[in-house]
Amino acid sequence: MSASRSCCRLASSGLRPAAHRPTTVVPSRSTSHIARRHASTSTGQGAAAAAGRLGVLVYGSALAATTYAAYLYVTDTRAFIHKSVVPPALRLIFPDAEDAHHAGTSMLKLLYSLNLHPRERGESLKDTGLATEVYGTTLSNPIGISAGLDKDGEIPDVLFDLGAGVVEVGGCTPRPQSGNPKPRVFRVAGLDGMVNRYGLNSRGADDMAIRLRDRLRRYALSVGLTETQVLNGEANVPPGSLHPGRLLAVQIAKNKETTGEKAVIEDHVYCVQRLAPYADVIVVNVSSPNTPGLRDLQATEPLTRLLSAVVDEASKTNRKQRPKVMVKVSPDEDENTQMEGIVQAVHISGVDGVIVGNTTKRRQGLNPKEVRLTAKDQKALIEDGGYSGPAMFSRTLDLVSRYRTMLDAQSKAKGSSQKTIFATGGITNGQQALQILNAGASVAMVYTGMVYGGAGTVSRIKREMIAETASK
Repeated sequence: MSASRSCCRLASSGLRPAAHRPTTVVPSRSTSHIARRHASTSTGQGAAAAAGRLGVLVYGSALAATTYAAYLYVTDTRAFIHKSVVPPALRLIFPDAEDAHHAGTSMLKLLYSLNLHPRERGESLKDTGLATEVYGTTLSNPIGISAGLDKDGEIPDVLFDLGAGVVEVGGCTPRPQSGNPKPRVFRVAGLDGMVNRYGLNSRGADDMAIRLRDRLRRYALSVGLTETQVLNGEANVPPGSLHPGRLLAVQIAKNKETTGEKAVIEDHVYCVQRLAPYADVIVVNVSSPNTPGLRDLQATEPLTRLLSAVVDEASKTNRKQRPKVMVKVSPDEDENTQMEGIVQAVHISGVDGVIVGNTTKRRQGLNPKEVRLTAKDQKALIEDGGYSGPAMFSRTLDLVSRYRTMLDAQSKAKGSSQKTIFATGGITNGQQALQILNAGASVAMVYTGMVYGGAGTVSRIKREMIAETASK
């Protein structure tokens, strides 16, 4: 009776009898067990995902580090590929030396635009005692790159990044000219030499002036100054090179068809008017063997008049300091009377210095070690044109010493300041560079040595100079 009433009360309250409770408890335990299993699986998956992300990060970092290390190596002038891979490859791919030259220039230009070009790195080349003062500028080093490598002023900044203290671009003529017919450049590989008869192929002074002006404008914009301020030295860099401790020389010459002294002078004056604002040094080329009548200008009187006109025009350059003027002379004008006439013209005209020398038309003594040449090399060696290469070194060294003596004697007699000498011709290593400098030159310049030695040539020569000096 009491049980019946109890059931009735539970029913009326809406609650289930106690007998139904086990059916609600069992599922709850099962649910709890399943939930715990799901939580355990999720933790394992999360750990695996985290490990995967860590692996990607590690591999990605390793790949980035490897890529960066490869970038640093490949773009360092000390890398062996710049001597042992690239020059031989260019010679193999391009049998014509001029095609190889253009390909190399285009490659460097492209790599520079991508910031992938070779450049000098390494603390060993900084503050090493190679600094020297030239024309009031403390050059970082006395190694230069001669004209011919960058004929139209396309890659001066690339060449500066290779470590050169001086870069000479050109030669540039007032009007565009194509030069001599091709082929006109020949390798003498057995002697690491070359014969060329380019004939001063040039895009002309206007073309180069536009290129150098645009380069100056980009630089001025990057440092927040006006063109005028940069030209006047307010950027604390030479207005030609736009690099601290470096100088940019621009070589000029007459057009092939220009004849008559007045017209020849006008050719040079026009080049000065267009290019002097963007140069630290103007170089008058009267020594190319491939332009008819050009070497005749080395006679004392016509040379004096020509150089005087160039110096006068350079003095009118619209900037705080005018560019210096140098004359590039032939190694074949080596008789004392010829050299004395050139020295006299230099002093009378007020030219600041001399670049000794250029390619040679002579063929005697170019194979002193009697290297057995291939038929191809023998044929190349007798091609018409100017020869350049290591065999020129002894002649260059002799001429530098003699010009130093003659120039100093004139300076002493006239009570004027010492004239500067740059030297080019056969310089291929640090020991030779030191010999040239000790003979009286302020800068030792290379050209053919770079053709065979590659982009690391200047850095190598500087390291050899440091080692040679340290060993004494």
